[in-house]
Amino acid sequence: MTGGVASGKSTVAAEFARHGCAVIDADAIAHEALDKEDIKAKLVQSFGGGILDGTGTIERSKLAAVVFADADKLRMLNSIVHPYVLARAESLIRQYNRQKGVRAIVLDMPLLVEVGWDKRCDRLVFVDCNRRLRADRSKKMGVYGENELAARENFQISLDSKAELADITVDNNSGLAELSRQVAEVFSSMVDSE
Repeated sequence: MTGGVASGKSTVAAEFARHGCAVIDADAIAHEALDKEDIKAKLVQSFGGGILDGTGTIERSKLAAVVFADADKLRMLNSIVHPYVLARAESLIRQYNRQKGVRAIVLDMPLLVEVGWDKRCDRLVFVDCNRRLRADRSKKMGVYGENELAARENFQISLDSKAELADITVDNNSGLAELSRQVAEVFSSMVDSE
């Protein structure tokens, strides 16, 4: 699954999970990585102690402020965190492939195309959502405003390119009921075509 920042990829993934799909959430794995002592030590060595909160935990907002202001620093962050994320995702894929009840595996991975994992997917679903709605959603969640949204997207391939690569587009500009209907239709077409 691919799409813009705050487009609703996780919501779409949750809808696929309702249909018996296993979801691999790369953001959750990346957050888990930040708690690994070896990774935390590398991050502090690379970006300084200012990324830590009062308890010695990496504060994601401080880390984001550092790396999304500098492409080289973002590359450095990715070189430290991505190996863990991709290895953990590989492990989960093997695990889910052995489970009989799993109907499909959904990769909810923000940088799916950027790390080349789109080539490993049978189908690529693009979650389309207009910029204003994405900015409003991220602001309501207290994640970041429109400027931060733009800064993060500057480090990803364009949404037009992601949409062109996709086999299927899910429109997430309406409510959850409409989104659920679309995901059910997409899932049904995927299962029927196998």
